[in-house]
Amino acid sequence: MKLAMIGLGKMGANMTERLVRGGHEVVAYDLESDAVREAVGRGAEGADSLRDVVSRLPAPRVVWLMVPAGAPVDATIGSLAPLLGGGDVIVDGGNSNYHDTLRRAAELREHGIACVDAGTSGGVWGLAEGYSLMVGGTDEAVETVRPALETLAPAPDRGWGHVGPSGAGHFVKMVHNGIEYGLMQAYAEGFSILRHKEEFDLDLHAVAELWRHGSVVRSWLLDLIARALEEDQTLDDIAPWVPDSGEGRWTVFEAIDQDVPAPVIALSLLARLRSRDEESYGDRLLAALRNQFGGHAVRRDEG
Repeated sequence: MKLAMIGLGKMGANMTERLVRGGHEVVAYDLESDAVREAVGRGAEGADSLRDVVSRLPAPRVVWLMVPAGAPVDATIGSLAPLLGGGDVIVDGGNSNYHDTLRRAAELREHGIACVDAGTSGGVWGLAEGYSLMVGGTDEAVETVRPALETLAPAPDRGWGHVGPSGAGHFVKMVHNGIEYGLMQAYAEGFSILRHKEEFDLDLHAVAELWRHGSVVRSWLLDLIARALEEDQTLDDIAPWVPDSGEGRWTVFEAIDQDVPAPVIALSLLARLRSRDEESYGDRLLAALRNQFGGHAVRRDEG
């Protein structure tokens, strides 16, 4: 099939290349012309505007978006919609909030344009390993993009699924990322405990390799931990500053809305927020309070 890829960051560019390798024709567009040139080098057909993108596609036209969640998605869809028509499909493969997806799908439906939300997992490894795709939308729209989904997934019959109507794909991906937060935090805490047991002088890379085979905690995340620790067990050149891209906090909000207890995911989100508190006023106040009521010593900040 022939489709367009809008947004050529690392994931969008890799998805473009995987589609081309799978025999699809891809029209690539990005606000950065250098990104378009790189995509052309990977086998795509370059376009210099959204209008140019649409003019190069056969009906029904499929336009896959890999742009940042929020306003950029709204702006891109707002510019695309007048150029598209009945039967055309817009796929949002980014990490949009599912509430936004429901709104966009309803708005596009009024113009006869289908909206497919494809929560996408796989990161930088997706080009070689394939992507996990959690897809929401109508049966007809998903069937239209099925050839691309089967190519992007690890195999045509696994790694992707039509999980429900519009919004369901991004909802499932949101919860997926919330779970990811909890798993990552558990691994981080466990390896921190191992590292602090100095008298055993543990080889953390060896422990990770040990756990990768036969252990109940083996996973792809553990594989990545082993790779990281093989390069550097001290991690001294990495700042302890962990961002969150939104899905974890959305999962916590949803858990609260649904009255579902999710303490692990919630605490893993708070741990990320804590990592970014360079001022740490709260910890300073805790130290001052201990000094006030118990006379405990206070370490003075020499900075």
